This record gives sequence, structure tokens and C-alpha cells, in this order.
Amino acid sequence: MIPSFAGFGLGLRKQHYPDFLEHRIGVDFVEVISENFMIDGGRPKRILREVRERYPVALHGVSMSVGSADGVDRAYLARLRALVDEVEPLFVSDHLCWTRFGGFSSHDLLPLPYTQEALDIVCANVAIAQDALGRAMLIENPSSYVAFEDDMMTEWAFLDAVCARTSCGLLLDVNNVFVSATNHGFDPIAYLDGVPHDRVRQIHLAGHSQRDTMLIDTHDSPVPASVWDLYAHALPRLGPVATMIERDDAIPPLHELLAELDQARAINAQTTRLAA
Repeated sequence: MIPSFAGFGLGLRKQHYPDFLEHRIGVDFVEVISENFMIDGGRPKRILREVRERYPVALHGVSMSVGSADGVDRAYLARLRALVDEVEPLFVSDHLCWTRFGGFSSHDLLPLPYTQEALDIVCANVAIAQDALGRAMLIENPSSYVAFEDDMMTEWAFLDAVCARTSCGLLLDVNNVFVSATNHGFDPIAYLDGVPHDRVRQIHLAGHSQRDTMLIDTHDSPVPASVWDLYAHALPRLGPVATMIERDDAIPPLHELLAELDQARAINAQTTRLAA
């Protein structure tokens, strides 16, 4: 079982490197994109080492491709294992998606059909990855823009099955739940009530954008009220959990993100009082 960590953190982005290196920032951990630090040497690696001396670090990947029918890339896993051994992270996570086929990488988080065949592939790949990394990892629920006619189960039931078969944990992206629920017309509360609560170790909170007839998970705006409401609904169902604000575009000054993080702390404290 993956240990719990009840803290509040931010994604470490280049614009804020000086803040984290020169000041003590009011966060309990930071999260970095794994692939940005999987090359030996260079300034990013030096900065990560310095930041790691001050804060716990979570590694979040975007190209493991656990849904690839041709398996996970062993060379990629070896590079990630080297980073894991160096950083000793809080968590290692990646997405429920596929990004690669036949040596070609799309650099996008592509959706899966929720079928028995896809479940078998994902579980086999997660098992291989966890064995290579020497630890259990977290799988993040995706944002999605298409659905498959041959889906045999809901996304939350699929995630439940992956966690049960592989003993992995869940990174619950609440914004992604809202985006996908809006795009596909399902109930986000049913999603939050249906995920394996005992497997959730980390939460992502972010903003999104309206594009034509659907929402897009852009991470370029503050967390909206709709996502805060879902976060408040989910918290009483979970054990100790790490909460993180994601911002990947239109990145504001650090103090604005810290204010959002304070809002997460306040909601967490309020739900804790109400549950007592």
C-alpha cells in the first residue's frame, strides 16, 4: 500500500524556480514533470536537487503510455528509475491513456476504450512499470473528448479494476472529472462516489476552458467554483490525501497560486470540521 501524505503543494514551473531557490515557500511538497528531469546533467537537474533538499517532490509523468498495446518502453522506465532513485519521491504518477505506438510518440494523452482487452493491457503495463520502478505508482484519471461505442464499463469502474488488480494508487484529478462529465454528460458526483476511495493518494486541482461545444483541460486559469465544489464533495470520502494546484499555461505570479492553495486548505479544514 502506498503511504498517505496529507499536504498541499504546487507544480514546480520554470517561472518560479528563483522563488523556490531563494525563499522558503509555504508548500508541503512540489510536483515536477518527470520527463523534464530524466536527462543527466544540465540546469534543470541541478535545480531539482536543490529544491529536493527543501521540499518533498512528487514525480508526474506524461509519456509512460500505460495503455499502449505494444507495451511500455523499457528504456524509458530505466531512465525514470534512475530519477526515482535519486529523488526518492513522495509519489510517481502517470495517466490512464496511451501516447505511443510502434515507436511513434504523439506527445498527447490519448483516450482508451473501457473494455476488458484494454483493461488487461493497462494492468499488464502498470505491473511491468511498478516492477521496474521498485514501487507502486499512481494512475491519474484523464480528461476526455471522445467516447467509444464498445465501452463495457464506466471510467471509474475501469480505474477501480486497475487499482484492484495491480495494487497501484489513484491520482484523482477533480478538474478532469468535471471536464469529462460535462463533455460526455455523466454525473461527476457518481464518478467521485464510484472511484476506489482507499486508493486515492493525491488530488489535482486546475482550471479549464470552453472551446466550441466542449470543455478543454487547459490548466491556464484559476480553479473554478465547479471544481472547488467537487473537491469539497470528495474530501470526506477520502483518507489523508495530498492536494496540488496545477497551472501549465498563463502562469501567474507565485502569490496567486499560493492564494489558491490556501483556498484548498480552507475547504479541507471545513470538511474536516463538518465530518467530526
